Amino acid sequence: MSTQALPIKVAALYRFTPLDGLPELRAQLLDLCRAEGICGTLLLAREGINGTIAGPDAALDRVVEQIRTLPGCAEIEVKWSRAPSPPFQRMKVRLKREIVTMGQPDIDPLQGTGHYLDPAEWNALIADPDTVVIDTRNAYEIEAGTFARAIDPGTRSFREFPGWFRAHRAELLGNGKRKVAMFCTGGIRCEKSTAFLKAEGVDEVYHLKGGILKYLEDMPEEHSLWQGECFVFDERVTVGHGLAPGSFTMCQGCGRPVKQDQVCPDCDPSR
Repeated sequence: MSTQALPIKVAALYRFTPLDGLPELRAQLLDLCRAEGICGTLLLAREGINGTIAGPDAALDRVVEQIRTLPGCAEIEVKWSRAPSPPFQRMKVRLKREIVTMGQPDIDPLQGTGHYLDPAEWNALIADPDTVVIDTRNAYEIEAGTFARAIDPGTRSFREFPGWFRAHRAELLGNGKRKVAMFCTGGIRCEKSTAFLKAEGVDEVYHLKGGILKYLEDMPEEHSLWQGECFVFDERVTVGHGLAPGSFTMCQGCGRPVKQDQVCPDCDPSR
């Protein structure tokens, strides 16, 4: 079955934009999604909206169109993909302090981020051996796949990233003139991580527009620099090129992604 023939449509989206009246907005979105049979998670904060939702095509389109009516969301970028079965079991709309938690309250992506690159531009930049390539995701996500030459910070949560960068800045940047290329699943973490690096005085910082998901959607596999699969936060576990469902499953013991024909090394009872 081709990816387009899969019955469930999935929308991953985010937007940094000032939002007010969050309790009322939460109730409205939750009621709409439930009425349309949409499941997934949406996060709302004063800084914007973030989430992944899924369901029948027409119903999902109606919900996304309603999200586009929110202040500043008319041009919200959505990464569309498909799934063979519902990747979520229920609908949650949560109010948060941040839509992606970095714990740096003075960092505002609306005040400036790194330079956006499309997939072709990204390939050219990370192929340069002088470019520092940083995967801003957490260690368990990186296990499923990453870009060639990417540095794994070994973080367990995004909150650890600022401390990791400050601790390793000298070895990463050397004389301070190296280009830094950063990426994440859908682009949202890089909005904050590149804004953070700029606030730390790093000028030549770039990030992959639309994240790994957009890259895997647009970049032909024969020209791709991606290695492995991309972890996603739903029951598909991973996706590959063309955003086709991947070959990983979730370990029921620790939540770590593992190949479907393998035993989780952390939970293997024979060890």
